Amino acid sequence: MEPLVDTLTEDARWQAFGLDEMAETAARAVLVDQALPGTGFVVSLLGCSDTRIAVLNADFRGKPQPTNVLSWPSEERGADRDGGRPDRPLPGAAEMPEELGDIAIAWETCEREAAEQGRPMGDHVMHLLVHGLLHLLGYDHLRDGDAALMEAAEIRILAKLGLANPYE
Repeated sequence: MEPLVDTLTEDARWQAFGLDEMAETAARAVLVDQALPGTGFVVSLLGCSDTRIAVLNADFRGKPQPTNVLSWPSEERGADRDGGRPDRPLPGAAEMPEELGDIAIAWETCEREAAEQGRPMGDHVMHLLVHGLLHLLGYDHLRDGDAALMEAAEIRILAKLGLANPYE
């Protein structure tokens, strides 16, 4: 089976952590939850440092500081009405999968947040990967109804992976 996630690790700590395998697990779990096929899609993932993500955050969001995860959907899939289901992407062919978008995740911020929350780093990173993948599929948390829908999906997906509700 072709990988769903094309992972580039700029920070070697992500390579040792097994980010590429975690991302594949997260992507497959999200697609199953969303009743989408496990083939015909691809996501690009950058495992980087706080320094790199701060530059990306400044360039794309006008916020020159590190953050845990950033997502860039390949197209707008969000629902028009608050709490509505996002538009479904159509899978591409095996040799030309549909690009869902790009995600970047920063080591130091993830490590610090996991410690502050008293959670294993792996659990926190899995949550952030699921969160980022849902953004690529049109989920968001700016409006209350959208936030409730996204949070419910995150909790459901993480539970199927054997992980606790990150919002408790």
